[in-house]
Amino acid sequence: MGPGVGRRRGRPLHCGRRRCAAADRAGPERGRQHLPVPVRPGQRELQVPVPGPGRGPARVGDQRRAVPRRPPVPGPAGRDALRPGRRERADEGRPPRDLPRPARGRRVGHPGRVVALEGRRLGPRVLHRRRRGQRPPVTAPTIQSPASPKAAGDAPKRAVKAKAHWRTRLRRDWPLLLMAAPMMLLVWGFWWIPVLGNVVAFQDYKPYTGGIFGSRLVGFTHFQMLFSDPEFMRALVNTLAITAFQLVFYFPVPIMLALLMHSLASARLRSMLQSVVYLPYFFSWVLVIAIFQQMLGGAGLLSQVLRANGFEGVDWMTDPDTFILLVTSQAIWKEAGFGAIIFLAALAAIDPNQYEAAAVDGAGRWRRLWHITLPGIRPVIVLLLILRLGDALNVGFEQFFLQRSAVGSQASEVFDTFVYYSGIRTGDFDYGAAAGLFKGVVGLVLILAANKAAHMLGERGVYSKS
Repeated sequence: MGPGVGRRRGRPLHCGRRRCAAADRAGPERGRQHLPVPVRPGQRELQVPVPGPGRGPARVGDQRRAVPRRPPVPGPAGRDALRPGRRERADEGRPPRDLPRPARGRRVGHPGRVVALEGRRLGPRVLHRRRRGQRPPVTAPTIQSPASPKAAGDAPKRAVKAKAHWRTRLRRDWPLLLMAAPMMLLVWGFWWIPVLGNVVAFQDYKPYTGGIFGSRLVGFTHFQMLFSDPEFMRALVNTLAITAFQLVFYFPVPIMLALLMHSLASARLRSMLQSVVYLPYFFSWVLVIAIFQQMLGGAGLLSQVLRANGFEGVDWMTDPDTFILLVTSQAIWKEAGFGAIIFLAALAAIDPNQYEAAAVDGAGRWRRLWHITLPGIRPVIVLLLILRLGDALNVGFEQFFLQRSAVGSQASEVFDTFVYYSGIRTGDFDYGAAAGLFKGVVGLVLILAANKAAHMLGERGVYSKS
């Protein structure tokens, strides 16, 4: 047995050479034992004095201060104590107290933490104080508490989730996969597999003699011919002009229509208005253009009313100068009501308590619109704006194809009609494929640029990095 550990009466269990000698000289009556009590991690160590084999309290006052014997009570979370109010810390320098009660095999603080204490007779307990510059004894904790605070320098580690085997996932998710199979076949059959046909844009494609595998490669020859074609440049300029005009005058219309229907107090009036504005979306472009022809054509209702009142009639359906305004008004009348559905869903997700709190604070209708409604639907606005920019070169085919003969190709030639007349109708499938591939690449670049701009402004956009 080492010099620092003794078993004699009056000698501490854990002490140095000098203290062991001092305890031997003091005798059995003045010797005391002190054991460190293990505590939870992150808390300072508690020094609980242990009674030695000394004499009990001889005075009446000491007996009056004696605490009645009670079962041990665990202290608060993260602390251990023999009894409430009788806990001492070694580094606070508090004066010693007399706790005259035996402690043999007492459980301290937590179940499972037992400190074997020795002592036969009652006596005063002395707090063990450390010397200057000496560290308090550290006891390794026996139980890791889940509520213990983390160390200051520990970085939070992300839990690694075990990946299930593919057979396990197949047995678990086969009903969902079965339901998604028809749509996946549709996407693969009409979207992904035809993408491979864009290789004809780099070939001298002969559909009847060579095919895709028998035609020779010509590189970027068709793209050089495309950018040197004045018809292609005119179609590109018309498409971008119509897209920019509709982005300013058509895109805000569904938002304003959704705000108008959301502000209606009568549910019956709101449902009737929704039915009226949703109905034109299900009309074909042939019917829409026929209705506009009967209203704004040379023999239409507006021209007849003007002639009946002595004015000259108008024919906006054949005027190239007003064609961009005409197609925008047709798109608004047909598609604005259906486009408001998404914004109505976004408005329904706003908490009504925000409007009530703003009204109590004195905010008017316009203040609530500017500070509550528009910020609530801003993510949806940004998302649809990005998708609209991705379709910048896709303004439609049927609407412009039906009105091309009335206004001429100078005003109505757009990208889709150019691909039809220059590629499909003439049989130059490789030339038309080059124009279509250019359209897809430009749309992809516009979506990526708009999504990056949305991230810079603090919005999520179409996608975001995890």
